[in-house]
Amino acid sequence: MLVTTVVLALICPEPVAQECPLQGSATAPAPAAVASPSTGAIGSAIQLTFGEQFVKAGESYISPDGKKVIFQAVEVPAEGEQPADIYAMYLGDLHHQNGSWRLDNVKQLTPEGSANTCGWFHPTDPNKVIFASTVTEPAGGDVPGYQRGSGKYKWSYPPRMRIVEARIDGVFPPALRPLEGDTEFYQAECSISPDGRHLLYTSHETGDGDIYIRDMKTGARHLVVGVPGYDGGPFFSPDGKRIAYRSDRNNDNLLQVFVGELAFDDAGTMVGLDEEIQLTNNEHVNWAPFWHPDNSRLVYATSEAGHDNYEVYEIQARQGGGVGKPARYGTGKRRVTNVAGFDGLPAFNADGTIMIWTSQQGGDGSQLWIAPFDVDQTKTAAGECPVAH
Repeated sequence: MLVTTVVLALICPEPVAQECPLQGSATAPAPAAVASPSTGAIGSAIQLTFGEQFVKAGESYISPDGKKVIFQAVEVPAEGEQPADIYAMYLGDLHHQNGSWRLDNVKQLTPEGSANTCGWFHPTDPNKVIFASTVTEPAGGDVPGYQRGSGKYKWSYPPRMRIVEARIDGVFPPALRPLEGDTEFYQAECSISPDGRHLLYTSHETGDGDIYIRDMKTGARHLVVGVPGYDGGPFFSPDGKRIAYRSDRNNDNLLQVFVGELAFDDAGTMVGLDEEIQLTNNEHVNWAPFWHPDNSRLVYATSEAGHDNYEVYEIQARQGGGVGKPARYGTGKRRVTNVAGFDGLPAFNADGTIMIWTSQQGGDGSQLWIAPFDVDQTKTAAGECPVAH
C-alpha cells in the first residue's frame, strides 16, 4: 500500500508562562503537594504518588469511568536493600473531592520479579487491563531501546516482553493471559481501539521497532509502520480512524511525532495507512503523543525547553471536515507544563478535562501528577496560536 508522508513545519511562537495558584492539596500520607508554574493550559497540579512508597512512578492512564489509574512504578525497598531496576504494574483508585485528587487502595498487578510496562484499560470491558510483561524474572540483561545504545537519549528494557491482559475484579495479583507475542521479542507499547476490536503495538521482531495492528475479531495482523528506525508509542485517535506515534527514522538522535490515517478493508479490518503526517520537524526529542478526546489535538513531551527539562506541549491534529473546516495538522502549538525537570507521558480522562502525567516537580523524584486541562485557553496576546474548533 502506498503511503503519502506530509511534513509540516511548526511556526507558532512559544507562549508566555503564567503563575497558577494551588487550588487543593493531595490527601495522602506524604508531604503536601506544591503549586507548579503553569502556562494557563492546566490548572493547579496535585501530586498523586510519593517517594515514601515509590522510588519512581510513571506512564499512567485513567480508566474510561475516571475511577482508576494504571501505572508502572518501582517500590521503595526494605531497609538495607536496593530498589529494583525494573517496573511493576500498579492499579489505584482515583478520588476527586473539594477540588483535589488522591490515589489510594494501590495494588500491584504483576508477579514479583517480572518486568512490566505500558498499561492500558480495555475500552469496552471495565474489568480488564492490558500491558507488556516478561511474566517471570527477565533472563539476561536489559538491551538498549531507543537509539540502540548510541546517542544521548536512550532507555533500556528486557529484550523479551509479551502483551498480556488481566482482570481487575478478582484476586490480586490477577492471572495474566497472553494476548500477543511469545516472549521471543520485545512486544509492548500497546493500546486497544475505542471499539475494542483492534490491538495496536510495537514489535522488535525484525530487529527494528515497527508498529503492528491485530484484528482481535478475525485474528488478522498487519504491519502498519515499518520504516527504518524505531517507530513506537502508538495510540488510536478517539474516533478510531487515526493513530499517533513517534519515530526516530531520521537516525539523528532525535524523535518526531507523526499521525497516520488508517486504511480499512471491506470487513472493517485495519490494514495499514492511507496517509502519514509528520507533526513535528525540529532539532529536539518529541515523543509520547496522546490524543485529546475531542479528536482534534495531541499532547506530547519534548526537549524544546532544554534537554534536561522535558515539557508537555499541545499541537493541533484535526482532520478536514468539509467546507469551512480545513485540516489543522501541526498548528496551534502551545506549552502545557512549565517546571524544572522532566515532565512527560501525558494522558487524559475520558472527557479531556483532566490531564495526568509524570513529573519531577516537587523534589520527590519522578511521580504521578494530575491537573485540570483547559482546552479553550487561547491567549494570542501571550504569544499562543489560536486553537481551531
